[in-house]
Amino acid sequence: MHIVKLLAYSCEANHTIRESIVLLGMNSEQGNQMAGVNKVIIVGNLGRDPEVRTMPSGDRMVTFSIATSETWKDKQSGERREKTEWHNIVIFNDHLAGVAERYLKKGSKVYIEGSLQTRKYTNRDGQEVRTTEIVLQKYKGELQMLDSRGDSGGYSAASGGYASSKPDQSSSPAKDYDLDDEVPF
Repeated sequence: MHIVKLLAYSCEANHTIRESIVLLGMNSEQGNQMAGVNKVIIVGNLGRDPEVRTMPSGDRMVTFSIATSETWKDKQSGERREKTEWHNIVIFNDHLAGVAERYLKKGSKVYIEGSLQTRKYTNRDGQEVRTTEIVLQKYKGELQMLDSRGDSGGYSAASGGYASSKPDQSSSPAKDYDLDDEVPF
């Protein structure tokens, strides 16, 4: 958004596009290039229970698939159509792996924030296969449980803590407030 505003401002100030790009710090003559962004946000339902594996290093890895669907009305036939996409999720973050292992199951609705990674491996038949996955790295990513069943909270690796949308009522007793009391300010 800032790029668009700066380009629009620069064009109004009679700068050329080349001058505007230099203003943005993307001078191609010096070889400077703007960094890319690899961020995926997805909301969907688990297609299977999470599978937990322990790597030789002792770290845990959790994998599962998420289905996302879009629906529309076909203009020609008038019928409702649906398209479902399946996304493979891999979690390397220990805290998120623990949350996924304990609370997620087939059908759970989740919000996932990670990055796309494509890797190659050799399958059991000896064929080389490429797969693209949404990966939540060791210190990156976010997982939020969106179901209304149970506690619908989430954990963000960036914030370093567990966030719940429901207040913890066990730690403090319910208080009876008299709404007719004077306000102390």
